Amino acid sequence: MKIQHSDSERHALTITVDNEAGILAKIAGLFTARGYNIDSLTVADITEDHALSRITIVTKGPPPVIDQIIAQLERLVPVHKVVDLTEAGAHVERELALVKVAGRGENRGEALRLANLFRAKVVDTTTASFIFELTGAPDKIDTFIALMRELGLVEVGRTGIVGMMRGAEGA
Repeated sequence: MKIQHSDSERHALTITVDNEAGILAKIAGLFTARGYNIDSLTVADITEDHALSRITIVTKGPPPVIDQIIAQLERLVPVHKVVDLTEAGAHVERELALVKVAGRGENRGEALRLANLFRAKVVDTTTASFIFELTGAPDKIDTFIALMRELGLVEVGRTGIVGMMRGAEGA
């Protein structure tokens, strides 16, 4: 059961953790226990010795609940740092998508024209379809997908958001 909140805000959280089994389940459990959905989730090893991973979670919730989630995340033993990019200030968010579009004739040409406008790269092509690779802000990818839906969208794969604070300092 998903709880609906009228004062929900979108938040992008980055969490630096020890790279160990079970930590992702613990973190996801914090969200599940409160009935909040994880809209986007990415995890990757970030150190040469494979000791740390960075988890980026995008969720929605009222500020007091987000604050509570952050406080509980910070109390988990394998968590080193939690940053709410949304609250911390200027940051960059990017996502990768693979978008398969089927089409012939005029739709095929239009799909290529739009892909060029969005700086999407053709990574596979047949006489009946394309697979485009597109990186950018989530709203850019949403718009591209909506346009491709009209031209023969077949399938979409998205990586989820990765975010980072702007400036010379690390998160």
